[in-house]
Amino acid sequence: MSLWTWAVAAYAKPGVSEACLELQDAGGQNVCLLLWAAWAAETGRALDDDARADACDIARAWEDAAVAPLRAVRRRLKARILDMDDDARQAVRDQVKAVELTAERHLLQALETASRPADRPSTAPCIDALAAVCRDWSGTAPRALLTALDQRLSA
Repeated sequence: MSLWTWAVAAYAKPGVSEACLELQDAGGQNVCLLLWAAWAAETGRALDDDARADACDIARAWEDAAVAPLRAVRRRLKARILDMDDDARQAVRDQVKAVELTAERHLLQALETASRPADRPSTAPCIDALAAVCRDWSGTAPRALLTALDQRLSA
């Protein structure tokens, strides 16, 4: 199963989107990178130091150039803005949201392309993969938030 297909299904599970967004907003994490780590763990891909470093480099490039700026514009357009027609504002917000999702899809495709199947399938728990990629991304692994995400993904 492709990472994109897996991520869409996983994100739709109860509580997963909320857990991911809390990790993003409160924990400074990258949602696509978290989903990649969970997918890699589930599909038996070993996430060694090099694989995680490569994934973080790819995610950081997409985050800095496209995803974060688009998210900021989308969030700014969520609030009512004086002297801006609400319907026009919402129409532009919807377009920005679609472009943001397209950027995230390309990021996930790049992460999948850079992923290498393991010589021997990994049996490491998902929580370990999530924690390792969080540490590589931001230097911290908010264990309580990661545990909540792990539980929702495995439900």
